Amino acid sequence: MSWHPQYRSSKFRHVFGKPASKENCYDSVPITRSVHDNHFCAVNPHFIAVVTECAGGGAFLVIPLHQTGKLDPHYPKVCGHRGNVLDVKWNPFDDFEIASCSEDATIKIWSIPNQLLTRNLTTCKKELVGHVRRVGLVEWHPTAANILFSAGYDYKVMIWNLDTKESVITSPVRTISCHQDVILSMSFNTNGSLLATTCKDRKIRVIDPRAGIVLREASYKGHRASKVLFLGNLKKLMSTGTSRWNNRQVALWDQDDLSVPLMEEDLDGSSGVLFPFYDADTSMLYLVGKGDGNIRYYEVSTNKPHLSYLTEYRSYNPQKGIGVMPKRGLDVSSCEIFRFYKLITTKSLIEPISMIVPRRSESYQEDIYPPTAGAQPSLMAQEWLSGMNREPILVSLRPGSELLSPRPLPEERPVFNSVAPASPQLLNQAEKLTAEDGWRPSSLPEKTPRWAGEHRLEEKRSWLTNGFDVFECPPPKTENELLQMYYRQQEEIRRLRELLTQREVQAKQLELEIKNLRMASEQL
Repeated sequence: MSWHPQYRSSKFRHVFGKPASKENCYDSVPITRSVHDNHFCAVNPHFIAVVTECAGGGAFLVIPLHQTGKLDPHYPKVCGHRGNVLDVKWNPFDDFEIASCSEDATIKIWSIPNQLLTRNLTTCKKELVGHVRRVGLVEWHPTAANILFSAGYDYKVMIWNLDTKESVITSPVRTISCHQDVILSMSFNTNGSLLATTCKDRKIRVIDPRAGIVLREASYKGHRASKVLFLGNLKKLMSTGTSRWNNRQVALWDQDDLSVPLMEEDLDGSSGVLFPFYDADTSMLYLVGKGDGNIRYYEVSTNKPHLSYLTEYRSYNPQKGIGVMPKRGLDVSSCEIFRFYKLITTKSLIEPISMIVPRRSESYQEDIYPPTAGAQPSLMAQEWLSGMNREPILVSLRPGSELLSPRPLPEERPVFNSVAPASPQLLNQAEKLTAEDGWRPSSLPEKTPRWAGEHRLEEKRSWLTNGFDVFECPPPKTENELLQMYYRQQEEIRRLRELLTQREVQAKQLELEIKNLRMASEQL
């Protein structure tokens, strides 16, 4: 029997981690000293939120993404909790809304202003009161708007519907009470119909969150799980924890059968918790150890061996926590497929680390950027609570592309044919003139409300240019960024010219209508 070596062909074999330069890091940030095993950091395309130290209660910082360099020691904080903040999460469908939980047993929802904070933010948008002990975790639902999950030290997972006018919500829509100890992590599948949790009793549970029942439970003694993660649409779970001999270990599970893991792999003898992150677009798994300086990454497949080690990013600076940028905030021109924000307490530093696929061309690489989940919910809160499930609405990361929405979008008129709305009297008189004199206007105005035309114009503006607000677009720092800014300015000039031509057409058509009305009134 001949031996055949197993060679793997992968476009991600040479992915490397690139740390940001000193001027692109966030310096002098007072990072929390809490020993809680959480990320302590949340990132979106506009802000980075970091849990910080604060006398007399809990607080966190919200820093605009472009505001790199040394942080002002008197920089305003978000400080409304009476106890230490344990977790923060940005709303995936609103970049200016964030949830925080604390040792004071409350969850608060904050609205972050578009402009820079000038003083401490102490007034929250909503307060959720239901847990009787401190709240350690919060998670937003991946597809339904205004649905938030919280896990407390009272061994309960609570589901909150924020789609109400009440500023203080005291009763969750569902309470899951199947855990016997402190909940360590929560993870959703792609459409949010299943919830996986790990508990201090080291068991993995797959739960139907709306029914509040445990569908499957892992009681495998050889792996003590601390964190769990759904692997996209692969119908598999990845957990990190420790083995019988207290080695750090990863295990892969079939979500329909948790009796025995599909594979186990020991990593090392360190004691820090391993945080797993999965990128469903590239099928890559990243393992970040608390207190480590390195980041391991693997490629996941449905065939054996399910986990293929690629390489690791190494650094001498240990991380206290970690934040991850959503895919829609990545720099596709540099072939960036993932970005971490590493909290380094020894230096009071937040260091961005970009995971990059080396490519010669600077054009858009479609093979490494498939359609990904966007910032638009596919379900409303009541729809999800009533039992509906929908996959996330996908978007393309190509610059200037539109939403790949499964829902039909309203039809748009061509830019040069759109005109201002006219009153019913104008339309009736124009029809009378057509019947009597055989005259027909070149184009009758359409019955469209003014707000709809302005809404479509705003959407077109966001699709084409992403705006030119100084707050959102910092000055370019590299030649590549300068070229991108130049092309965007050319696009903005073209859009403004089209808008000017459109307004001129509207003015001419209105003048023609007034002239015709005057002629009709003279004849009468």
